[in-house]
Amino acid sequence: MTRPSEDPSDLDRTDPEREISVRAEAYRNWGRWGEDDVIGTLNFIDAAKRISAAALVREGVVVSLAQSFDTNGPQKGWRRRTNPVHTMTDTGVDAERGNQGFPHGIGGADDVISMPLQCSTQWDGLGHIFDHGMAWNGRRAGDVVTSEGDLVTGIEHAASVIVSRGVLLDVARHLVPETGELDDGYAITAADLDSCAHAQGVEIGRGDIVLVRTGQLARARRDGWGDYAGGPAPGLSLTTAGWLHRSEIAAIATDTWGFEVRPNEFDAPAFQPLHQVVIPNIGLTIGEMWDLDALASVCADLGRYDFLLSAAPLPITGAVGSPINPVAIL
Repeated sequence: MTRPSEDPSDLDRTDPEREISVRAEAYRNWGRWGEDDVIGTLNFIDAAKRISAAALVREGVVVSLAQSFDTNGPQKGWRRRTNPVHTMTDTGVDAERGNQGFPHGIGGADDVISMPLQCSTQWDGLGHIFDHGMAWNGRRAGDVVTSEGDLVTGIEHAASVIVSRGVLLDVARHLVPETGELDDGYAITAADLDSCAHAQGVEIGRGDIVLVRTGQLARARRDGWGDYAGGPAPGLSLTTAGWLHRSEIAAIATDTWGFEVRPNEFDAPAFQPLHQVVIPNIGLTIGEMWDLDALASVCADLGRYDFLLSAAPLPITGAVGSPINPVAIL
């Protein structure tokens, strides 16, 4: 079988339907882990992988890879995605005034948060995207996600799974060392990923979680959010689908809102075509809006780009995504 081209210049920019379809068919993993599978490529993480990843902890340095969960976020309300709203339900003022009704002078504070599950640093679950009405592993989308949630591949199934070797590919510093930031609209290719890994002296292996730094978050922090949420962005080209499949990585995350390059690579209407290939067909878990800047600095200082990564989603029953606080341990 002839594999689809990994050169973006070969894409037929007038026909997203065909370009998506040929990659979905070429790289489809349906049935690879049995008809009942619910975690897809996370199956590549096994006990031996975690044990070897744990050996990467040498300095005891821990780096959080999460953006803040507060009202100063990038969301603009698209499809009801808003920034988190944090509300205090009990405060120190209440305790001082004696309004809480507790005995012997004890007081306390309590709070609540309201937010979409994908408003900041998060995982896309396998029930998040469908391809022509089909969900991961060849199931009908309507049999998987209903008004009651994801009844089959809910994010809770990954709660004790996502601990593995993490690999940072600082593509931005590799390709644009002067600024460490890729231009919005830059399509990262498979060749870019390979050349970055080679330059950093790191190999990508089965079960790894790959983190791709584009530098867009650093730019947004400096210049303002602008259109960070849903606007033009650097990201992976549709043509990286083959790389994502053959590398047998467990998951991938970027520092952008949408993981893949935006605008998408077509002159005809298209929306997140790489999502359509990799989530429902490859079974790949995707992370978005990760903060990779501090990690990039630590890795550059230490001269190594792999580490133990723990990125468990909240076990929210039936959710198709989850906020997370991923941590890299070096």
